[in-house]
Amino acid sequence: MRKFAVCGVSKRANDMFIRPMIETFGATSELVGLLDYDPKRFAVCKSAFPKIEHVPEFNENEFEKMVKETNPDTIIVASRDDTHVDYILKALESDLDVITEKPMTTTAHDSRRVMEAERKSKGKVTVTFNYRYSPYHMKIKELILSGKIGRVTSVDLNWYIDTYHGSSYFQRWNRMREFSGGLSIHKSSHHFDLINWWLDQKPVEVFAFGALNYYGPESEHNPLKEDGRHCKTCHVKHDCSYYTRWNSRSNSAIVQDDHIDSDEARKDGYTNYRPDQCVFDSEIEIEDTYTATIRYNQGALLSYSINFSLPYEGYRLAINGSKGRIETTEFHAPSRVPFPVPEQTIDFFPLFGSKETIHVVKQEGGHGGGDPIIQEDIFMGEDPARPYRVLSGSEDGAYAVTTGEAVWRSVKEKQPITIEDLLNQPTFSSS
Repeated sequence: MRKFAVCGVSKRANDMFIRPMIETFGATSELVGLLDYDPKRFAVCKSAFPKIEHVPEFNENEFEKMVKETNPDTIIVASRDDTHVDYILKALESDLDVITEKPMTTTAHDSRRVMEAERKSKGKVTVTFNYRYSPYHMKIKELILSGKIGRVTSVDLNWYIDTYHGSSYFQRWNRMREFSGGLSIHKSSHHFDLINWWLDQKPVEVFAFGALNYYGPESEHNPLKEDGRHCKTCHVKHDCSYYTRWNSRSNSAIVQDDHIDSDEARKDGYTNYRPDQCVFDSEIEIEDTYTATIRYNQGALLSYSINFSLPYEGYRLAINGSKGRIETTEFHAPSRVPFPVPEQTIDFFPLFGSKETIHVVKQEGGHGGGDPIIQEDIFMGEDPARPYRVLSGSEDGAYAVTTGEAVWRSVKEKQPITIEDLLNQPTFSSS
């Protein structure tokens, strides 16, 4: 029996780790401890999973006590992004394995600290990059490995976040760089890891542009320049396009999203947590739009963009190689897309020949069917029949975070950023 303790009793912790631990992998996995700063989170979690009513609770400063009293084998970290590093380092100091939500940390400097601590520890770090596990993404990996497109020369990836999901980042703690590292780390590091994994190459240099186009006090959609509003009580919310697009006057609208905390948690309110802060507040300091060019160590080039306020959610991808090209388009959250969406396929265009359309066998579950598969790897060990590695380690996490930091630093400094220089600097200011 493998014993787990969870640091950060968030929605992601409940859905991604605690639920499968109880419902699917209970014969080999046991939850022995919960740690969080807010007792309300324990109550919400135990209400959802009555079987863990007996599991002891610890506050955020009782990590060592939790380890001593519960003797876990593995620490699961699903707390606010900026706190990941503290729990990871403490776990490694105790020679415990760590499973951490992405991003692994919020800075390149902290990522280096994790890798250095892991080298001295008996424990190992796993980063849950579940986008890798989408059946479509695994198929793309297989196509590249097969040599079908030859040597990869360039990648075009354009990612779109809709007005519901995109605005949610600016309603929560994510809007402060000190907590999230900015969206080029919190969200885009997901995408950078996917490219790194597909190409099996390391990023070398980044040049980027970015801006705050939709949110903050200067937004053309802001109905009134006034700080401190909250959607629940806002007196101008019916003049706000972001609110009226997804909410009815009777508050009966139901929007499907796996990133937002439960209705119970939103209704009761976690301590010191408001997921309905105004997206036009002047304290917002991060960007909502990026474009970036990234050079890799084996010659591939990435042209990347992301926008956090668009009419629909998904991405468009093209991977060019010396023998051909792969194209695919995915629409996420089809219930929120205001038009019919086609089935996702992967198109292969040989350099000299006719197009081939590849249909992918779908999987049930979150993140395009990726969540159940990564959960199997986490709780059962990696699939020995798989001919390539998918589960991520600390180095994968570090390069994804460092690329994300390089993006926003390039925006601020108006110059290219070298990945190894950033990863090996002793410290950086986040200003």
